[in-house]
Amino acid sequence: MEDILIKLENITFSYNSFPVLKNINFEVRVGDKVGLVGPNGAGKTTLLYIITGFLRPQKGKIIILGKERKKEKDFIEVRQKIGLLFQDSDSQLFCPTVKEDIAFGPLNLGKSKEEVLKIVQNISDLFNIHHLLERPIYKLSGGEKKLVALAGIFAMNPICYLLDEPSAGLDEKTKFKLIEFLKNYVKNCVIVSHDKEFLKEIANKTYYLEKDKFYKIL
Repeated sequence: MEDILIKLENITFSYNSFPVLKNINFEVRVGDKVGLVGPNGAGKTTLLYIITGFLRPQKGKIIILGKERKKEKDFIEVRQKIGLLFQDSDSQLFCPTVKEDIAFGPLNLGKSKEEVLKIVQNISDLFNIHHLLERPIYKLSGGEKKLVALAGIFAMNPICYLLDEPSAGLDEKTKFKLIEFLKNYVKNCVIVSHDKEFLKEIANKTYYLEKDKFYKIL
């Protein structure tokens, strides 16, 4: 069906012999803003990594944007069109400066330098990070790193956002801005979060995940 962006069928995944996901079925349709909740170690982050191809399940089918994805080459398009925010910002930031990190994704998508400069400007306005643009990544605080990682994802304007604990480490003002952006400008997203109030503001569907338990709670 054309309105299904992400479809996982009977996904089973184990780390070595430790089972994490068992026969999970999950889909994201156009217009879905999905919250994922559950205890630590339940497999929420693992689910996001399977969608983007960073982990491969032992069993099941991954269908993204209407195509089954099996091999590494199948996930190149997925990572261009679906933006993943890692829980640990240090795993995401690798350019020398903040400006270069935000510009990296749009440049990789073939945008012109003029377009990229405008994107960096707009994203800087949104997140109020003009003062950070020339700063080296290693000189950022934990909260600033999260903000820049978010900015880098939004700069790519993905079809769907996969956000792993996006509100963690943000002050209330920045969290409010993020909520407003997700509510008003983002059509499709999957958000892993322990922040129930944050999810309540954004998600129109919420699922609970714990080992082989996976069910809709809202």
